[in-house]
Amino acid sequence: LFVDLAGYTSFSESHDPEDVVAMLNQFFRVVVAAVNRHGGWVNKFEGDAALCVFGAPHDDEVHAAHALDAALAITRDLARAPSVLEAGIGVAGGSVVSGFIGTAERFEYTVIGNCVNLAARLCELAKKERSGVLVAAESHVAAGLPEGWSPPSRMRIRGRSQRVDTVTPDSPRFR
Repeated sequence: LFVDLAGYTSFSESHDPEDVVAMLNQFFRVVVAAVNRHGGWVNKFEGDAALCVFGAPHDDEVHAAHALDAALAITRDLARAPSVLEAGIGVAGGSVVSGFIGTAERFEYTVIGNCVNLAARLCELAKKERSGVLVAAESHVAAGLPEGWSPPSRMRIRGRSQRVDTVTPDSPRFR
């Protein structure tokens, strides 16, 4: 799961750095709490975004359902957080390599795989969706086809050779 603020560049351009940091910290509090409640963990913060992982490093038989639940919770909880920008959320699942990457001087634990890149691309597109959430249809299937999601639609994803089937929650953003 990737979550990234919408309008962050404009916000940071028109606010003092202290205000930007305060908003980011409130955003990350919401994300961390929602992801933790649903059995995932925040792997890293990347500027105004976060990479959240479900099913690694510990196995989770229902990681896809947990990721979808977390995406909805983040959207709902951000709507309740004053002064936090809206966000786009992208969810995709699949095989990854989880472990350390880098050099002896600087390394970090992360996940690498096609689905990680897909989640990041879906996150960008999700900012334009009514719900703010885009999920690879395969993840929706893996989650047990929960109700309240749109029928799959095929989307062109930047950098990918084939279109991807996606779903989005039926309900609009909670704001």
